[in-house]
Amino acid sequence: MLDQGTAPPATEPSAPKASGLSALTRRKPVELLVAEGGQGEGGSLRRSLSMWQLTMISIGATLGTGIFVVLGEAVPLAGPAVTLAFVFAGLTALFSALSYAELAGTIPVAGSSYSYAYATMGELVAWVCGWCLLLEYGVSVAAVAVGWGDYLNELLDGTIGVTLPAALTAPPGDGGIFNLPALIVVLLAMVFLLGGAKESARANTIMVVVKIAALVLFCAIGFMGFTSGNYSDFMPLGVSSVGAAGAILFFSYIGFDAASTAGEEAKDPKRDLPRAIMLSLVVVTALYVLVAAVAVGAWDWKKFEGSEASLAAIMNDVTGQSFWGTLLAAGAVISIASVVLTVLYGQTRILFAMSRDGLVPKAFGKVNPKTGTPRVNTVIVSLFCGVLAAAVPLGELVNATSIGTLFAFALVNIAVIVLRFTQPNLQRSFKVPFGPLFPVLGFLFCGYSMYSLDMITWVVFGVWMAVGLVVYFVYGMRRSRLATAEK
Repeated sequence: MLDQGTAPPATEPSAPKASGLSALTRRKPVELLVAEGGQGEGGSLRRSLSMWQLTMISIGATLGTGIFVVLGEAVPLAGPAVTLAFVFAGLTALFSALSYAELAGTIPVAGSSYSYAYATMGELVAWVCGWCLLLEYGVSVAAVAVGWGDYLNELLDGTIGVTLPAALTAPPGDGGIFNLPALIVVLLAMVFLLGGAKESARANTIMVVVKIAALVLFCAIGFMGFTSGNYSDFMPLGVSSVGAAGAILFFSYIGFDAASTAGEEAKDPKRDLPRAIMLSLVVVTALYVLVAAVAVGAWDWKKFEGSEASLAAIMNDVTGQSFWGTLLAAGAVISIASVVLTVLYGQTRILFAMSRDGLVPKAFGKVNPKTGTPRVNTVIVSLFCGVLAAAVPLGELVNATSIGTLFAFALVNIAVIVLRFTQPNLQRSFKVPFGPLFPVLGFLFCGYSMYSLDMITWVVFGVWMAVGLVVYFVYGMRRSRLATAEK
């Protein structure tokens, strides 16, 4: 929906002064956020991404995680009703995606929901949101990388008949010592990102096409083994199990917001960002539901327990040949690498925005003038995520990522409503339909999904937030550019 409002002023505004407790609610003007777009220490980001590439970034960051890795955890929780869990998670994502689309078209900057919160709810809430995004993006890179090793072993076994030893393909606590493949895939993504946003986007587009083809192939073969009896007891664990599985599967939709982190590298962000976000979510949801339905129809739901490479195993069972499972494993290796690449990209751009505002060290905001990329930022984040992937079990990573994402998404839905009331005349290339109703529903869906997560996840989240607040009050609050501008 188009809305013709007034354009932002040509001159760069200054932020209002704040003192005492009001300093925690100081907001960064939308006009200032937009005016600073692309600017970094020593160079600027380059506007080189088209709508097609933005859509591929969004699909690349989303498609693959839930199907290739998390399906083995969700099916034992919900049984055949896992298809409903995917729909529930997709609906939760849809309302938030609409809010993201409006804000991305209004405030097209690299900080995503962090910047949206800064413009609407103030610095403290923006910091909290940014801290959640560190959990969402950084930890999800590690979580996805962990699952990459399972499909790499499937591929190696099917092609050359060897596999990596268990000690080197699982983190401590999961029967291993060090997850070497997880570290390798993160470092490979780092190499692509250091080459530049446009080059990374081209590589990602190729990988997205491969992963979609792999999933379509699975559906075609898996359908041959479809047994209606597998759906005879559709909801064996009760209605509540669907909500619990949906909360975990929401992790599968993390990534559609990755396009919003490319706001300062898009050629026409106001037009293209909303379109890319919505188009990617539609494609991803359709494929998730279709693949989940075929998978449960081809395999008894109890067999999914403990299987992190279930799709390849299903293809082997249906055909009686290892070739098809090996082919799917190859697609999964490429697919998960694409998720790592694009989510890692999003993490670096959010830290770039936070650094520009003074809330994290300046090193994260330095841009290499030759490549137009934040190189130091990329190396630091990649090394951190790689080590995390190699040392932490997948299950805890997934749950911790889900709650951080849900919290950030809830704030985005609130930000839409606040900005509608505080600055109704801002130029918006897209507006969420039905006024505040959909953002409110998005907030409620996120809240319910958070409520469905277990207590240990809440404890981890609480500890993470407590650490974040300490960091803000000790470092960020005093070094914030808005704070130093007031002195």
